[in-house]
Amino acid sequence: MNVDANVSSRINLMRIVLISGIVFVHIPFDAASSPYDGTYGAFDWIRVFLTEALFRVGVPCLSAISGYLLFRSGQENFSYKKTVRTKVQTVFLPFLLWNCAFIAAIVLATSLGVGDGYLPDPLTASGRDLMTQVLAVEDFPANVPLYFLRDLFVCILLSPILAWLISRAPILTLTALLVIALIPELSIYIVLKRSILFSFSLGIFIALQQFDLKALDRFAALGVFLLLAASALLATAIFYTGPSLPDWVQFFRNALAIVGALGFWLLSAPLIKTQLGQRLAKTGSLSFWIFCAHYPLLIFLWILWGKTDVSFYPLFFVLSFALLFPLLAFSNGLCRRNFPRIYAILTGSRTKRSATPTSPHDISPKLVTQQR
Repeated sequence: MNVDANVSSRINLMRIVLISGIVFVHIPFDAASSPYDGTYGAFDWIRVFLTEALFRVGVPCLSAISGYLLFRSGQENFSYKKTVRTKVQTVFLPFLLWNCAFIAAIVLATSLGVGDGYLPDPLTASGRDLMTQVLAVEDFPANVPLYFLRDLFVCILLSPILAWLISRAPILTLTALLVIALIPELSIYIVLKRSILFSFSLGIFIALQQFDLKALDRFAALGVFLLLAASALLATAIFYTGPSLPDWVQFFRNALAIVGALGFWLLSAPLIKTQLGQRLAKTGSLSFWIFCAHYPLLIFLWILWGKTDVSFYPLFFVLSFALLFPLLAFSNGLCRRNFPRIYAILTGSRTKRSATPTSPHDISPKLVTQQR
């Protein structure tokens, strides 16, 4: 099954939109600026809405897109050996390089006394903890958002098994994976975020069944409304029960993170018709650059903020988001123009494929980030 131009553009659009939303999830804060204290009133609720509800959809939606694109041509045209060889270059190698670069930056910052108290110290970590910081063996890596690439690569390694199960017992397979994804506080160790395994498999199912991805476009307005309404309801529940969420709230959040992906996909239908949507769909490898580079830059901005005497957290939240994207766009263009070979490696050679999409801790108490 071929991906037509509209679907291709919408997939590229969703990547940049969702990854930009994921940035909200990783804006750091400390205990004194926790949104659950309600110090800043409506602003704290908006923070919870963006970081704990609406943009939690990002990772499941991106993983569903990856599973779909991997099998969009059917099982008969799927080459496991070729796929793994390609994904080592486009997924695993960028994960390793970006994460190791951040660890090297942490070592340098710690030696200068800049990152002390803000960052994990690789030099004093045990061998087991260091393996996790580098390879995300048991927990999130040093560059936290890159756990997605780790889990995605694991899903790719498991893809023939998942496709076999889905082709023979789709309902049973997806139901079992959905239950695993929804149960709070369950660890399966294969992946760090359980929703990725289900969403990736759901993408495979959609591809193998050759569903029309534009069939529900006429319900776009309703779907977007329901997504925003459910996100607002979840944000309110989290705002009044956090930070230690009861099981029913965690279940609600896990469910919305998965179901909400449909709302974002429906949003792409009208958005791709706008000039802004068309421009965003053509950003290509910038979305991957933002995904890999935003967390280290946010931590650097947080360290700088800690050196000031300003304690009004809403100012940091707004300024960090406002500064982040121009800095990332500038660094992306600079590296792409001046170091094209390095840029190609860091972005998994996505510069060659931007037109047609393919399948994509121990922090000090001074720094508190949202549950990933």
